[in-house]
Amino acid sequence: VRNFTDVDDKINARAAESGREISQITAETTQWFLEDMGELGALEPTHMPRATQYIPQMVAMIEDLIEKGHAYEAEGHVLFAVDSWRGKYGRLSGRSVDDMIAGARVEVAPYKRNPMDFVLWKPSTPDLPGWDSPWGRGRPGWHIECSAMAYELLGESFDIHGGGNDLMFPHHENEIAQSCCAHPEGDFAKVWMHNEMLQVEGKKMSKSLGNFFTVRDLLDQGVPGEVIRFVFLSTHYRKPMDWTAEKAREAEKTLKKWYAKAAQGVGMGEPYVAVVQALADDLNTPLAISELHQLYLADDVSTLRHTLQFLGLMTDDVPDWISGPAIDLSVFVDMFSEERAKAMRNKDFSKVDRLKTVLIAAGIEVRMSKEGVELVPGPDFDPAKLEALK
Repeated sequence: VRNFTDVDDKINARAAESGREISQITAETTQWFLEDMGELGALEPTHMPRATQYIPQMVAMIEDLIEKGHAYEAEGHVLFAVDSWRGKYGRLSGRSVDDMIAGARVEVAPYKRNPMDFVLWKPSTPDLPGWDSPWGRGRPGWHIECSAMAYELLGESFDIHGGGNDLMFPHHENEIAQSCCAHPEGDFAKVWMHNEMLQVEGKKMSKSLGNFFTVRDLLDQGVPGEVIRFVFLSTHYRKPMDWTAEKAREAEKTLKKWYAKAAQGVGMGEPYVAVVQALADDLNTPLAISELHQLYLADDVSTLRHTLQFLGLMTDDVPDWISGPAIDLSVFVDMFSEERAKAMRNKDFSKVDRLKTVLIAAGIEVRMSKEGVELVPGPDFDPAKLEALK
């Protein structure tokens, strides 16, 4: 399940500034995301709920929390009472309520009983999206959206909850509190997987530093989706992921080598056991990549192909960007053959050796036999390096 928030104060503000409908903005950005994830080889989840489709379920959950004494109404708002779950709130992030009050920027409002209480429902003015509720026309708070959708689609307990580590507090703490209070028979999420933040060339990605870019920006620059995916997978999800131009170049070079060999694989098969074992250990993708390097050296082309497909780095066919435009090497074949014939007559192979050095540096394998000369572009083929021969 991957949910989309399509009712939010930031979205409302953007709609007011641009004069566009909220539904237009959310539909557009959602489509951008889906297209970009498709380019990265991410599979579509079973469910992709939108928050606005689950407003009745949110209202029902809030009513239940009020009835159980975990929430209260105040001036058109409904707030979760953190004190009602004291002793348990903060377990995910390992903080006490007092520490969280001291270290967090909490919204101070006269209708709150406790500074840490968070909004489940808030009133809407006529110019804002709103739905009828027992507490008047309003809209849900951010945290309740996820809990309501998770319960409807996955039940009171499910296995894994993901998200950035910046969401651990307060968003995920609040999800746990309201879900476990509404459904005390369940565990909500049994395992939490929080990913670290993205860096660029060793620095935090931010608009203020001018190093902010999107997946779409990279794709538009000609960086293949498989390369972006490879760079992401090369760092464990709980470590800061540093995007660098050098990493992208190395990833493309590696994938070209792997694809050239994997293209020879045929038939059905299973992924490499060592790669599966690495992923089973807290999604250790760097170790999985390391095992792929070993598999490449082992020359098991079919298993290499199936493993690349398993990791989403290759579909049924080798990506189009690997082959690139067709290059006519016949002129260089004629040139090499002519110089080789001269060398055979005068016993001076110095010019042939120089030609061979340039061809190999350009990523071309030079094959010589009684039948003649064959030039075979390899995975590192760089046509620009042939300019030295013209």
